[in-house]
Amino acid sequence: MRPARLLAALVVLGWPIALSAATHGYPLLDADTDVSSLASLQRGARNVVNYCLGCHSARFMRYSQVATDLALTEEELRDNLMFTGMRVYDTMLTSMPPEQAREWFGNVPPDLSLIARSRGVDYVYTYLKSFYGDPSRPTGANNAVLANTVMPYVLAGLQGVQQPRYEEKPGSNGESVRHLAGLESGTPGELSAEEFDGFVRDTVTFLEYVSEPAKAQRRSLGVWVILYLLMFTAFTYFLKKEYWKDVK
Repeated sequence: MRPARLLAALVVLGWPIALSAATHGYPLLDADTDVSSLASLQRGARNVVNYCLGCHSARFMRYSQVATDLALTEEELRDNLMFTGMRVYDTMLTSMPPEQAREWFGNVPPDLSLIARSRGVDYVYTYLKSFYGDPSRPTGANNAVLANTVMPYVLAGLQGVQQPRYEEKPGSNGESVRHLAGLESGTPGELSAEEFDGFVRDTVTFLEYVSEPAKAQRRSLGVWVILYLLMFTAFTYFLKKEYWKDVK
């Protein structure tokens, strides 16, 4: 891995609350992403620019590369994905100064360039769908996947505000402990449940693409490589039989 991308991965893993220890066994959902779908990638790019780049960056991805890979013209790129006066060949940086981010969140929000590879698309998908109202938190929200997250409930207007469902379970000392069992619908949002699922899936699809832009091309090429190897194997098998047919 390149040093810059390794650094990005460490930044992601160094977010104030350790992601690796935060799931508490909450079941992950199947993201069911498809990086070969241009329509999904285009919608996901729109979602990330409008809802994520206010705090996060994707500093290893250039707008020009997005336009090329997502079949966008420069005019479409500028009209739909570039709102901060940046140049076409600039990387996708947040407009939030680091000092302001530290003041609000206690640390700089992680770069999103490798988040889908470091945590997995199922994790990111479930995380974005698992916010719920929690008046005890400074932001008024919590997350079932990443407990006590400092990230605000930025998609509450679309999803609505979910409510937690708790169950009482015996603890290690024999006392009853309240356990988060799941989430329930609360205040409705602008999107239906199906529409919101699609919104999050498109968003995660774009983040998956950002983490490995050549993934769709690699998969497509892999099919032809396998076919070539199968044909080559058949050819060498029959060639071997021809050479050895007279050998007793």
